Amino acid sequence: MELTTDIKKYIHNSVLCWLATVSSEGVPNVSPKEIFNYYGKKHIIIANIASPQTIKNIKQNKNVCISFIDILVQKGFQIKGKAEIIGKTDVEFNEMEKIFNKMIGGKFPFASITKISIETTKPIIAPRYILYPKTTKEEQILSAKKTYGL
Repeated sequence: MELTTDIKKYIHNSVLCWLATVSSEGVPNVSPKEIFNYYGKKHIIIANIASPQTIKNIKQNKNVCISFIDILVQKGFQIKGKAEIIGKTDVEFNEMEKIFNKMIGGKFPFASITKISIETTKPIIAPRYILYPKTTKEEQILSAKKTYGL
């Protein structure tokens, strides 16, 4: 499955993503990830800054789910796929590292990267859009700002 323009837009407009992993014993783990982007047409990459449980789980079970939303628009995506850990000695690491360094200027150290091969995607939409179908993006942003005191 390929990344759409819409998915790329929401990746860029999202402050965090949430990565869900599962251990070999079936114990779930969800953790926030600050440094993430798309890679090519079929992958999402995440810098592993402080992720020992995430890395351990992926080595045991490659199935993952990532979600991200634009917090003001309250729309985004849930993506499921298979993950692999890319280390500094892997061929792709340098190319992926360049993407992150453009974003963060080397401010966060990371020794590995999670690369997710996308299998399925599903939009995330705030209930307001469903309950009140005439809700506009602008109305949702105003509502979110009021709710969160922004």
